[in-house]
Amino acid sequence: QESRSNEESTDESEEDESEEEPKLKYERLSNGVTEILQKDAASCMTVHEKFLALGTHYGKVYLLDVQGNITQKFDVSPVKINQISLDESGEHMGVCSEDGKVQVFGLYSAEEFHETFDCPIKIVAVHPHFVRSHFKQFVTGGKKLLLYERGWMNRWKPSVLHEGEGNIRNVKWRGHLIAWANNMGVKILDMISKQRITNVPRDDISLRPDMYPCSLCWKDNLTLIIGWGNSVKICSVKERHASEMRDLPNRYVEIVFQFDTEFYISGLAPLCDQLVILSYVKEISEKTEVECCARPRLDIVQPLPESCEEISSDALTVRGFQENECRDYHLEYSEGESLFYIISPRDVVVAKERDQDDHIDWLLEKKKYEEALMAAEISQKTIKKHKILDIGLAYINHLVEKGEYDLAARKCQKILGKNTELWEFEVYKFKEIGQLKAISRYLPRRDPVLKPLIYEMVLHEFLESDYEGFATLIKEWPGDLYNNTIIVQAVVDHLKKDPQNRTLLQTLAELYTYDQRYGKALEIYLTLRHKDVFQLIHKHNLFSSIRDKIVLLMDFDSEKAVDMLLDNEDKISIDRVVEELENRPELQHVYLHKLFKRDHHKGQRYHEKQISLYAEYDRPNLLPFLRDSTHCPLEKALEICQQRNFVEETVYLLSRMGNSRSALKMIMEELQDVDKAIEFAKEQDDGELWEDLILYSIDKPPFITGLLNNIGTHVDPILLIHRIKEGMEIPNLRDSLVKILQDYNLQILLREGCKKILVADSLSLLKKMHRTQMKGVLVDEENICESCLSPILPS
Repeated sequence: QESRSNEESTDESEEDESEEEPKLKYERLSNGVTEILQKDAASCMTVHEKFLALGTHYGKVYLLDVQGNITQKFDVSPVKINQISLDESGEHMGVCSEDGKVQVFGLYSAEEFHETFDCPIKIVAVHPHFVRSHFKQFVTGGKKLLLYERGWMNRWKPSVLHEGEGNIRNVKWRGHLIAWANNMGVKILDMISKQRITNVPRDDISLRPDMYPCSLCWKDNLTLIIGWGNSVKICSVKERHASEMRDLPNRYVEIVFQFDTEFYISGLAPLCDQLVILSYVKEISEKTEVECCARPRLDIVQPLPESCEEISSDALTVRGFQENECRDYHLEYSEGESLFYIISPRDVVVAKERDQDDHIDWLLEKKKYEEALMAAEISQKTIKKHKILDIGLAYINHLVEKGEYDLAARKCQKILGKNTELWEFEVYKFKEIGQLKAISRYLPRRDPVLKPLIYEMVLHEFLESDYEGFATLIKEWPGDLYNNTIIVQAVVDHLKKDPQNRTLLQTLAELYTYDQRYGKALEIYLTLRHKDVFQLIHKHNLFSSIRDKIVLLMDFDSEKAVDMLLDNEDKISIDRVVEELENRPELQHVYLHKLFKRDHHKGQRYHEKQISLYAEYDRPNLLPFLRDSTHCPLEKALEICQQRNFVEETVYLLSRMGNSRSALKMIMEELQDVDKAIEFAKEQDDGELWEDLILYSIDKPPFITGLLNNIGTHVDPILLIHRIKEGMEIPNLRDSLVKILQDYNLQILLREGCKKILVADSLSLLKKMHRTQMKGVLVDEENICESCLSPILPS
């Protein structure tokens, strides 16, 4: 067991495998301490902020630095050292041993006091301010609690502070208060008034006080923590009000917190508003079913008025724990640095509060890389052990091992930043595991830019297995990231195997565009009938390259092609376009029609040609063209329209050429549309036309009905009615006559209304003139009468 214990690791806590992070970290105090404890055993230790003082079973006292190196050695006694006490300055030390010897001496001076008692002295405590001349005091505890004070002629005078309740086993001196424990309980003495101010009785009197000693600890000058057996009490020393004093001490003690623990207490120490408790544990062996000593526990608890809340609990693997008793363990602490020393006969373990580096260590151990990275970024100025980059790289490796390649690649952006060497290293790592595609989306494209070889490697990977992905990268990546010639050649090689692959052809066109080989790119776009062809032409001014490709462009998208050609007449003339489209009259018509819509005069030389084109491909727009064009040869248009029997267009042309009667006759005979005929007569507003219309309609009852309904406001209806033959049946005659009468009545009403307005207006103007003429006129000597030409005012 001994050899196995000596080889144990320095990680002293059995950390639970749960997700809860420990509050403390542990390491064994080694160097000189290891040498001491190989031959001797530790019996007690006192901690000062500058050094440690260790007492052994063979009567030696060692002064150690915080790393455990021996700085001084004192041979005090041949038997066990029971207690070492230091003042606050660390310049004076008191030592007592099992053989009754007590020594108080200066570490840096010749000052020394020796005393030998006839019984073991368990405790010695020097005044906290022993360094000052008027505080040269110390107490010893055996069967009596003795106070030694240096008086006249440097002589030490003893006085009994307490006796009669068994051995004094623990004394703690803080400020003007001394707390000690005997077999009955804990007392506190006020050194100013030399009065005992409290007695806290022991809870469990069945426990042997020599086997389960009392642990005392001053949290501050007025707060005492008592641990005995499995009971903890936190006591506060308070000033008594003057009205309550009478014969009572001027101070009293109040128990603020009180609770029980699961195990026996070996030591106590404060940690902010929490407590650190060293516990002695016994357990039943599974094999022998005999009670044996288990590893001691160091717990952090939060005191509550009647109970406590456990914050953390660690089992400590100290050497020889199987043979230790509760009294063999001690807990000492350094107030300034939150260092806790667990002392056992064969081991000294230091517990420290975990810092941010330890927190990150724990997160990494639990593979919580995301949280570790975040913690490192937040505390990057305070952490010493870790680097953000190293954590990030470990995180990437972890994600790769788990198979989360996309997430690993995404994290590269944040973690690798602008470090091109690391980027290239990671790319090769992804290549080795066949996951270049995963990192492709996240590769930097500017600031920084990697070697062209990296991008080419990724593009080749896609080209072998994923044409769509390859095309996407070519679109997204700037063309200057890689050697364009190499990639073009690779695409051409793949097209030899699959010459009709649209994705590859389109990508090749984009590569040609990056390489400024626009002609080749344009050919591919036109072959593919790709929508970007017009954008390419505009962007790179490729109008000279499309002079012989106008038909292809029109076939692809005639509307966009025409708009582009018309917008760039200065680069491709109208005549050139018309000539190119000579063999495709339907496309020629589309172009000339749009040209005419934009400007009626620009393509005037082609208006004659357009008549045939409209007649062939776009009859609905022929009549608007004939109406709007001023350069169209009417005879040619009439000839074409008559050949094709386009009545409406022929009527318009006849009327435009002045042959209104023929036009009207055509409407009546060909279209047989009285409404259109009436509308035509209204437009021409010619009496002869109305006469022709009446003559043509007189023997056609439906036409007569239409005339009766519509001509009332243009021709006197009586002329028509007189001509209707007797006995002719006219459909809806009554309604027509009623409408004529209503129209006539409406006209009469309108005229009367106008007459009233005129009369009222004339009267208003007459009155205005009369008022104006009746007004007085300013006359002076120069005014002359208009009638006799004499001065109006004689001198």
